[in-house]
Amino acid sequence: MTRIGIALFDGAEELDWAGPWEVLAAWAAQWPEDGVEVFTLARDEGPIECAKGLRVLADHTWAAALPLDVLVYPGGRGTRPQLEDATVLEWIRETARNGTVMTSVCTGSLVYAQAGLLDGRPATTHWGSLDLLGTLGREIEVRPDDRFVDTGDVITAAGVSAGIDMALHLVRRLHSEARARDVRRYIQYDPEPPV
Repeated sequence: MTRIGIALFDGAEELDWAGPWEVLAAWAAQWPEDGVEVFTLARDEGPIECAKGLRVLADHTWAAALPLDVLVYPGGRGTRPQLEDATVLEWIRETARNGTVMTSVCTGSLVYAQAGLLDGRPATTHWGSLDLLGTLGREIEVRPDDRFVDTGDVITAAGVSAGIDMALHLVRRLHSEARARDVRRYIQYDPEPPV
């Protein structure tokens, strides 16, 4: 079983986590033989208010969740206070030390950078936070034009909808390109913006 946890916290940008959730949960539900479990997790129990006001409940707390194979960490205004939150940063470091593939969307990469996960690596984030990303950690190679950057045990995605692309990449990486195409077709993700 591959366990994929999607982090939730107050101020998380909705599509940062709901986009990857749709991709990964569709994979798990439509192809159960692939052995994928997707769930949400939060630091504490109780309702979470996301950036645009959506209120959600996580499936598990950090303490109650089973070990993760993959963590998806969203961005949003809620990441800013986390840059100085020792408990969050240590949880991120501990999760990475346990061999979890650490993925982020948008400004979730800022938290990874502050925790030291991006030192000496290429990474990306939302276009409005590229300059800030470069000031965190050590020797981060900021990639402003990449939709996502995969460095093996850490994958960072650009802003908001880029999380969908990153999640499809994750399906390809964990299973196959054919399965990623199956999932893309199932969710009818054919990006051709009308404007």
